[in-house]
Amino acid sequence: MNDTLTNNTIVEDTAVEVTPEASSPIAPTQAAGPFDNRGGPRGGSRGPGGPGGASRGRGGPDRRGGPRREPRAKPEFDQKMIDIRRVTRVSAGGRRFSFAVAVVIGDRKGKVGVGTGKGTDTSLAVEKAVRDAKNNLITVPLTKTGSIPHAVASKYCSARVEMKPALGKGVVAGSSVRDVVVLAGITDINAKLRSGTKNKLNNAQAAIAALSSFKKGKRVLGNNETSVNAASSN
Repeated sequence: MNDTLTNNTIVEDTAVEVTPEASSPIAPTQAAGPFDNRGGPRGGSRGPGGPGGASRGRGGPDRRGGPRREPRAKPEFDQKMIDIRRVTRVSAGGRRFSFAVAVVIGDRKGKVGVGTGKGTDTSLAVEKAVRDAKNNLITVPLTKTGSIPHAVASKYCSARVEMKPALGKGVVAGSSVRDVVVLAGITDINAKLRSGTKNKLNNAQAAIAALSSFKKGKRVLGNNETSVNAASSN
């Protein structure tokens, strides 16, 4: 230790021994601490091998630690939206918007129905339409080959449709008539629209009227069929 007198002040020079570990700015254990998930203090709770890894990992029962949800039950009827419109009503307070929806439902086993609903949002309108379709369900007498018993035709407003069985040709139909036929469970049919209307709701209602006429005993003869009364009279 050396004493030096400078401006009436005694300054002591003290030699400090510097070790290699103290020369580094950050110790090795501190550098891998809070920033490394594998070796630091946070690694035990957030890493895949820590105490919390079993519940947060992919192999756990759930990300939140609870049991898995049960699969949803399949609905009784399949549904298909065929038309949706936004309706505007002008009142003293301004314009009010609502949605009008047309839905076809069926179980693909012979039951099918068409319904309409209106609501302030689409989900409410669809719910009302499905409820209305369930109230208007019809049962179609299907054959063993998945077709209709005989040819039939019907008219609803400006829509006209003709249907006849087509063995082995599948579903030959278009527009909303195809949705009605498929949800009814018919696999071999030939349906033709004989009108120029593009209204999907009227076309679907015409298809429903044609399929529901089997219960009433109505029959439209095809090109290769003859009347029973005419054959007996000859």
